[in-house]
Amino acid sequence: MATTGGPGSVASLIEKALRDPDHDGTTRWQVIASLHEHGGLEAFTAARRLCGGETAAERMLGVDILGGLGFADRSMPLLRYMAAAEEDPMVLYSVLIAFGHLRDPRALPSVIVLAEHPDAAVRYGAAYALPNIVGDPPDPAGMAALRRLARDSDDDVADWACLGTALVSGSEGRATPDRSLPS
Repeated sequence: MATTGGPGSVASLIEKALRDPDHDGTTRWQVIASLHEHGGLEAFTAARRLCGGETAAERMLGVDILGGLGFADRSMPLLRYMAAAEEDPMVLYSVLIAFGHLRDPRALPSVIVLAEHPDAAVRYGAAYALPNIVGDPPDPAGMAALRRLARDSDDDVADWACLGTALVSGSEGRATPDRSLPS
C-alpha cells in the first residue's frame, strides 16, 4: 500500500505498522494504540481502506484499527461483511476481537457463525467476542454458542469460553476440569 504523509501522520504511521512483520509486534501495536488515541476520522477512513487491501496484513491492520476507534455505527457493516466474506483465519480472528472491543450486539449473528469455524484461532476470537456482545439479559443463542466453545477440543478456546460463560452468567468459582458448566 503506497501512502504519503509527514512524520506522525496517519499515513506514515500505517506504513510503519505494515513494515512490522509480526502481527503481534510491539511497533505495530504502538502504532495502532496511537491511532486509537489520536487518529479520529482520518484513521477510520484509512482503516476502512486497509480492510479492502490485497494482503491479509493490510486487512488485519485495518480491522485492528477499527476495533479501537469507537466508530461502531460506521464500522459494524464493514466488519460484518468481512466476517462473512473473508477467508484468512487471522483476519477473521481480528474481526472477532474488534467485535468484542466494540461491544455491539449487532455482531452476534456473525460471531455465532464463526464460533463453528474449523480454525482454532477463529473460535478463540469468537470465545473472546461473545461475552462482550451477548447482551443483558444474555441472548440464548449467543450463550449456547459460548457453552459449545467451552467444550472445544482446543484448550485455549475452551478456557476462554469458560471464563466468558462465568462472567456473563455471574457464576462463581471455576469450571470443573472437564469444563462442564451449569446451563
